[in-house]
Amino acid sequence: MAEKNTEQTPIIFLDNISVTFKSRTGSLFHPNLVHAVNGLTLKLMPGETIGIVGESGCGKSTTANVMCGLQSPTDGHVYFKGDDVTKRTAELRKKIGRVVSVVFQNPATALNPRMSVHDQLLDPLIVHKVGSEDEREDRIRELLGIVGLPSSAMYALPGQLSGGQRQRVAIARALSLQPDVIIADEPTSALDVSVRAQILNLLTDLKKELGLAMVFISHDIQTERYISDRIVVMNHGQIMEEGPAKQIFEDPKDAYTRTLLAAAPSLLHPKLGQ
Repeated sequence: MAEKNTEQTPIIFLDNISVTFKSRTGSLFHPNLVHAVNGLTLKLMPGETIGIVGESGCGKSTTANVMCGLQSPTDGHVYFKGDDVTKRTAELRKKIGRVVSVVFQNPATALNPRMSVHDQLLDPLIVHKVGSEDEREDRIRELLGIVGLPSSAMYALPGQLSGGQRQRVAIARALSLQPDVIIADEPTSALDVSVRAQILNLLTDLKKELGLAMVFISHDIQTERYISDRIVVMNHGQIMEEGPAKQIFEDPKDAYTRTLLAAAPSLLHPKLGQ
């Protein structure tokens, strides 16, 4: 049972969770099962950035979906600030939605192509009944400034923006409700190399300035070293190794981690973080 009301209470605690899907193989009455996540335990502390890394199909995105409420675990428990939220009511989902935001891989599909930037940012404020009309407009202008977009972008449609600008809009939308946690699922993989560095630097700056906790999902372990405090290496739905980023890179214990490090040249701009 998770402890409550202490400074050390995790924002999110996954307690021995498993997620199983029915595959398209097997018979109608005896389908084969795919264990996307198998017996995983993970804690996200306030202000911490966890990097979850592994090859495609390792279970990292499914883990992120459980964290933000998009996927229920087949087994195990999910705690949010000490409260068991494994079985989520509509009220719980709305509560979690205010403090856990998601930035998806491709901003072109994450944003509504027929809504202006202004309306994309206004929408969550209306849904969660945040502020007066004037306060919402002030918040939209503030969000554009936070992510480095000019005010001239306010009434543009997503199709009129570059990929990097669209991802900045997606990040602004994720920040609109002043969340405690941002879950970023491969947020730079659909972008050009030079733009990746800009977005990662933006996320790093926001983490420091706003005190955010962050879960950063990537298949590129070199990307994780620039943004993560702690790295979790996953394979076949299980954690193979976890520890401080410095330790994972300088003294990896698991053979799979060493394989990832050897196989993954950095896809980032060489001046990132300088």
